[in-house]
Amino acid sequence: MKKFFTIAALAALAACSKPAETPAAEATAAPEATASMAGPVAADGKSSVGTFKVTAADGKVYTEVVKADGTYESTGPDKAVETGTWEQKNPNLYCGTKTGEAQKCSEEKIENGVWTSKNPEGKVSTVERVG
Repeated sequence: MKKFFTIAALAALAACSKPAETPAAEATAAPEATASMAGPVAADGKSSVGTFKVTAADGKVYTEVVKADGTYESTGPDKAVETGTWEQKNPNLYCGTKTGEAQKCSEEKIENGVWTSKNPEGKVSTVERVG
């Protein structure tokens, strides 16, 4: 948040010292700066927040909704819902803490257009952003 106010203050100061055409260019650049500070970034370079289709190593498909408030809901093929909290430590390390359990981190990467997530047990799932 401090960075946002610093950028806003610098933009306001710069606007006072440049010709009239420059503020329009700065207005165009401001949303990009704000978007890059929107929150953690997933392996696909987009926000960690969203809805994902996760196909486990055994072929079972889960729908995971990762929320901006730091919580998630994962619905399995049997319609059972798992809840917990999440943390994106970096684009290649997503961690989830199932309610009542210890945090588990998965290594994520995209190779040849396929997003994979390897859990601590070494099982690999594929991930697709669906929303």
